[in-house]
Amino acid sequence: MPSEAPHPDTLELAADLRTALGGLVRALRDGDDLPPNQAAVLGLLVRDECSYTVAELADRRNVRHQSMARTVALMAEAGLVAQQPHPTDGRKQLVAATGAGRTALLDQRARREHHIATAIEARLTPVERDRLRDAVALLDRLR
Repeated sequence: MPSEAPHPDTLELAADLRTALGGLVRALRDGDDLPPNQAAVLGLLVRDECSYTVAELADRRNVRHQSMARTVALMAEAGLVAQQPHPTDGRKQLVAATGAGRTALLDQRARREHHIATAIEARLTPVERDRLRDAVALLDRLR
């Protein structure tokens, strides 16, 4: 049975939310040192605390193998990732975040969080901060 179309008010809310979140993300990216694709790869490597092949990274990020190979090459050149031989398949290389890569990612995240925290303190009242805290919980439920 096909689902019903969302109510027009809900569609308007969804559009407003997309616009607000998009604007916030763009504002946060302005000060980023890492390109979004590199930050996403580092985020995956750091979060999962393991190594992946280029093909596995491409699959997880839903990009072409060639695109991921280029991203990994640039990251390796910058010292953000290191490659090592695959233990069971000599044709493959495993990609892992280096200490510098982990630091770059965590520094970028900390800078973004500082930017958001500063804006919250400067622009929101204590009551609005409580409302925002409740909204974050609601946003988590939308995933």
